[in-house]
Amino acid sequence: MTTSFSGTVEPEGDKAFDAAVAGNDGVLVLDAAQRCLSADAVLTHLFDLDPAALSGRLLADTPLPRPLTAALAEAADAALAGNGTRRAHVTFGEGDATRAFSIIALPGADCVTLVVSSAADASDDEHGGADRVAHLRAEAALFMRDHVLSVVSHDLRGPLNAIHSWGYVLERKVDANDPAAQRALAGIRSGVEQQVKLIEQSVDTTRAETKTLQVALAPVALRPLLEKCAALARASVARARGVTIEIDSPLAEEQLEGDAERLLQTLWLMLAFAAEASPSGATVRASSNIEGSMWRTDVRFSASAQALGDPASPHVLEAFARRQALEPREGGRIAWGLALCKRVSEAHGGAFEHSDIVDNAEVTLSVRVPVAGM
Repeated sequence: MTTSFSGTVEPEGDKAFDAAVAGNDGVLVLDAAQRCLSADAVLTHLFDLDPAALSGRLLADTPLPRPLTAALAEAADAALAGNGTRRAHVTFGEGDATRAFSIIALPGADCVTLVVSSAADASDDEHGGADRVAHLRAEAALFMRDHVLSVVSHDLRGPLNAIHSWGYVLERKVDANDPAAQRALAGIRSGVEQQVKLIEQSVDTTRAETKTLQVALAPVALRPLLEKCAALARASVARARGVTIEIDSPLAEEQLEGDAERLLQTLWLMLAFAAEASPSGATVRASSNIEGSMWRTDVRFSASAQALGDPASPHVLEAFARRQALEPREGGRIAWGLALCKRVSEAHGGAFEHSDIVDNAEVTLSVRVPVAGM
């Protein structure tokens, strides 16, 4: 077995990744004690396991290959101890039975998300490309999780406040000497208090990692950033789906003050999402320009419900997020899977929005970021 680790994932070089990433990545979530909280179908399929064989078990007690669990455990510990992203490679077996995997470990408040990518017979460069895409997908999933928790926190508080208020109304109306009525009121108050505590301790605490997103401002060359994001999107999903990505921009040497890594994640997600929501043979067009004091990039595509939901095609988002993207938007909210775009743009003092994602509709994803630092 060979295993290698490196520190926080850094941006790759400017070269395009010519080989498309085959298949989807498996995702495993562990708590601080390395107990398996969840494992997706991709991960269990990689090792021909029933999900029940992992859920609730300590990582060391699962039927996953021992060399892999050792690498996963070390990456998880390193990510939690250092409070930062860690990645690893592990290779085990001999001859035709050799298997190779890339691992990305992303720490949360009290858990760690591990993204496992099959990389058999890959060169170091291919490992880097797979790692890069795996990291981008994991970041998108992290922000989506926290966005959903934010929505849940907000939407639960309204009904709970109403129940709490009506409880006080009932308290003034019922007989204070009626023990059954008083027990009922006490039960209502206790239930509301427990739910509020659950929201504060579990929901709000879990999403704290992206709630106050810090960005490291530095000069960012916009044209190379656009081209790099397009290359990553082509390699990660577009080419495998037969979708073309075109960049239409007069930008040449223009720069802005921003966080290059976060902006790359945003543009990649916009392009990759558009590619997986487009039918085979379609073209995704990205236009980018500086308008006054704002840098604006629009990604336009024709949405296909069939393409977005096709389980046989490569995707960057989980199935439930793709289904949700096609649902009517309440109050103009964004699709869950694009939460990273919104959060990063707002952290830069900008904004993100998109038109309704409806079958056969022309959809525009739009991000705006101030050119000057905040």
